[in-house]
Amino acid sequence: MSASEFVIDVHDVTKKFGDRTVVNNIAMQVRHGEIYGFLGPNGSGKTTFLRMLCGLLKPDSGTGQCLDYDFRTQSSEIKKHVGYMTQRFSFYEDLTVEENLDFIARIYGVPQRKAAVEKSLERLGMVERRKQLAGELSGGWKQRLALSACLIHEPQLLLLDEPTAGVDPKARRDFWDEIQQLAGAGLTVLITTHYMDEAERCNRVAYISYGNLLASGTVDEVLKNSKLTTWEVTRLRPEATARQAGGNLHELAEKIRGKPGVEQVVAFGSTLHVSGSDAEKLRASVSPLITGDYHWKQIQSGLEDVFISLMETAKDNYS
Repeated sequence: MSASEFVIDVHDVTKKFGDRTVVNNIAMQVRHGEIYGFLGPNGSGKTTFLRMLCGLLKPDSGTGQCLDYDFRTQSSEIKKHVGYMTQRFSFYEDLTVEENLDFIARIYGVPQRKAAVEKSLERLGMVERRKQLAGELSGGWKQRLALSACLIHEPQLLLLDEPTAGVDPKARRDFWDEIQQLAGAGLTVLITTHYMDEAERCNRVAYISYGNLLASGTVDEVLKNSKLTTWEVTRLRPEATARQAGGNLHELAEKIRGKPGVEQVVAFGSTLHVSGSDAEKLRASVSPLITGDYHWKQIQSGLEDVFISLMETAKDNYS
């Protein structure tokens, strides 16, 4: 593909703070109309990377383009065409919803500003709340206001930094319905998230830990390339109480941890996931335990299994 077919096409992007490398030679390509999930633990470098893409932070090195502009030398042009939603609500809480949107429209020099504000209010169902102070909004409605403000200048690219953190499940679902509609209309979205169900909604994902890109591709590609083997363990006697089942599973988990080939043992409700990257060692360790009150079944590893594995094997960059 030619570079013009990518909204984001950057390579070897690096940023250091003192002696600490927080983004280490990251490459990323995001296609037009794609929802690209950017995952990783807190402090992994996700926000720093987003800030470099939209010109708020200068990289130490790297090449490439964002929206066909050089992301290092043409940041002022990139800013005009990007909507950036930060982790924390960053609007004026003593202004109304409508006043906040009008203020953002002024900053971007939006033509026909009144009509643009009205369109933004209607698009995300905020007409009836136009006179409400932003500080009085719930988390879900603050999220809608932030998204409306990001869209008011009709950007070509949305950068969303953990936009659904701290909101209820319905608000998360409504938000994602809106994002998918926007992507369907041609808007490109790069979104950071900690939620695995949200990652599965993305066209492609990348996982970063301690500044290093550890995996990227479609969800299926990431799962396949991880080469992680996972066993699911459940009780054979369903009549046992949840408390008894949980207690017994906890005891079983303690027996399994630390055995050769066992890299993680994680409780998922009334089941355990036992995973490792060496299938033979893992099978040898669990085989003696496949008896009694438990049913063992090898399953396809999920995103959470894979990302926990990646996180545990990554090297800390804090010094």
